[in-house]
Order: sequence, then C-alpha cells, then structure tokens
Amino acid sequence: MDVLVNNAGYAAGGFVEELPLEEYRKQFETNVFGVIAVTKTVLPYMRRQGSGKIINMSSISGIVAFPGLSPYCASKHALEGWSESLRLEMKPFGVDVILIEPGSYKTSIWSTGRQVTPSQEESPYFTLMKKLEDYILAGEGGFGDPREVAQKVAEISTMKEPNFRFPIGKGVKLTIRLKNLIPWKKWESQVMKNVNKTKN
Repeated sequence: MDVLVNNAGYAAGGFVEELPLEEYRKQFETNVFGVIAVTKTVLPYMRRQGSGKIINMSSISGIVAFPGLSPYCASKHALEGWSESLRLEMKPFGVDVILIEPGSYKTSIWSTGRQVTPSQEESPYFTLMKKLEDYILAGEGGFGDPREVAQKVAEISTMKEPNFRFPIGKGVKLTIRLKNLIPWKKWESQVMKNVNKTKN
C-alpha cells in the first residue's frame, strides 16, 4: 500500500503584537500549504487505486495552544481541521488520512527548526518571553526519543483501519483530556501558573 508522510515543518514564535504578518505567511506556507500541495499530487493516484494512507505530522500544539507560539499553534490547528475534512472526503475511496500529535521530542524543532522573533528589553513582553524560554529549557530533560514517533509511523503504515488521531509522548493524552474536561478559566489559570513559576 502507498503511504505519504507529511513531516516537513518548523516552529515560529514570538508575541502577536511584535510579529510581522509575513512570519505568519511563511509559517503557513510550510506547515499548511506545503502539506496541501504535496497531498494534492498523490490524491488522484490513491483515489483511483482505492487505497493509500496519508499521515500528517501535527502536534499537541494543534489542540493545545501556548503563549508566544501563535504562528506554530495556528498552523497546526489549521492542519488538524484540514486533515479532518480530507479524511471524510477520502474515506469513501478507501484512502485513510491520519494525524500524529506528538508532544515534545528531541528534534531540531527546538534548535534550527525554531525561529523566534525576540522581544527587546524595553518591550512589555520581554519578561514573559524570558519566562517562556526558561520554561521550555527546563523541560528539555524530559523530551522523548524521536524514534518513538518514527516507530508509530511505521505501525500506522501497516494498520488495516487506523484511527484518525494518534497523540503520543509524555503527558500528551492527559493534557488533551484535561483541556477538554475542565472549564476554560481553570485551564487558562493553570497554563499561566506553569509559565510564571519558572525562575529567571
């Protein structure tokens, strides 16, 4: 069976007020429009043969947003919605569309794949930006082995009737469950508490 894995992407960060609109356009060109363009190329072949799998690499950020990462989170939320529509369109033709939703893994997304528009010292966002950077760095020791995600891709490729979503990584399923269960004000309060407890 033919399998397409859409894995290309990077993470743009910064605060909305300080981010040029062009940064959002660049983010969507890679993380959304690039996926659409590649997928459209294979759809006629998969549809005609009545089989195939399209595996899109999303992120927990496609379900749970985070301050300072609005371009990346928005692009992954868009990928989630587009993939859901595509899954429903292609199901009658025997083509499966699948989302993998990883948490934090030791990949280049945190170095060369991360493009942050920094806040200057005089910026009202400077302190919060520093806290966010510290929060990410503090969690690096718990980042997972990316081979775990690669193994999941391999497993999905051989499944007969795969689910639509595959959350994977430390705490990912619990985080998604909590966001869906607790009131927004409590969720919001917890996110800000986690960020603000980081020591500078």
